[in-house]
Amino acid sequence: MRVLVAGSTGVIGRRLVPLLEAVGHEVTGLARTGTRTRTGTRTGTGTGDRGPDTGRLVTADALDRDALARAVAEAAPDAVVNLLTAIPAAPDPRRLARDFAATDRLRTEGARNLYEAAEKAGVTRVLAEGLAYAYQPGDGLADEDAPLWTDRTPKQFAPVLAALIELERLTSGAGGMVLRFGHLYGPGTAFAKGGSFTSRIRAGKMPVVGGGNSTMSFTHADDAATALVAALDKDLTGVLNVVDDTPVTMGEFLPAFARKLGSPAPKRVPAALARLAVGAWGVAYMNGLRGADNTRARLRLDWRPRYPSWAAGFPVGGDAPDGGPARAA
Repeated sequence: MRVLVAGSTGVIGRRLVPLLEAVGHEVTGLARTGTRTRTGTRTGTGTGDRGPDTGRLVTADALDRDALARAVAEAAPDAVVNLLTAIPAAPDPRRLARDFAATDRLRTEGARNLYEAAEKAGVTRVLAEGLAYAYQPGDGLADEDAPLWTDRTPKQFAPVLAALIELERLTSGAGGMVLRFGHLYGPGTAFAKGGSFTSRIRAGKMPVVGGGNSTMSFTHADDAATALVAALDKDLTGVLNVVDDTPVTMGEFLPAFARKLGSPAPKRVPAALARLAVGAWGVAYMNGLRGADNTRARLRLDWRPRYPSWAAGFPVGGDAPDGGPARAA
């Protein structure tokens, strides 16, 4: 199958492309001209270039409708994987709406342009990256039927959620499927060695806020990649939660992660005091998030996470986890 990976130079894309090639797909990556990865590696300078670990590369801005149409037509794919994001390395929770504005446009306008071009190119399969931690707070793990956080949404998160909802609507309209990933970790993420979250833990700047009641469902980048490969071969639509098997509360996770890094235990800060520093979304991130259930993804994709628990995949003493190539599930 000829597969176009939009966002091929991102965290998931760089794990996905070689895996797709390893199982026999013909892969073309799509990236912005002169895109750089978080490590600073340049990934392409023009249509038809080959980027590191990205297969054949075509370049276009997803917000440039005509340029994107030309790039997709040149790739002539059978399937499109939409991983378009522009998330900064260290977003500010007080200014989340500002920091995610570019990603919100890619998830709406960019997705619309991509799917329009894909339809013209005769694409028959569409997959997209969503989020599994945008569910309305509630008891227990959320399955895919649970409502998203549309009631009393934290102000800074509201436009992010609106863009995610539009992405899912557009993907459904294209006859595709959205894989809702959990808190993404692995090479190149905020939780990797040198990542913003890890650096804040090391510096003692990531306290447990309030009770630390958020339930974290994590997804390693390798597991995101293997789930996407599995989904390509299935005639499925809708949404699926692609997360690990071991949810953990923020109050449990932060001290455990600090111990893995050999760092001091995080302090505890009242929610009212933390709100002054990190805003309502920062407090909600620590206390309001609901974990996700992966039962449907396991059954419908015949998929299993390589890292069933975050504890197996996170850095130890600051070293990056395994980091080896993903393997098909």
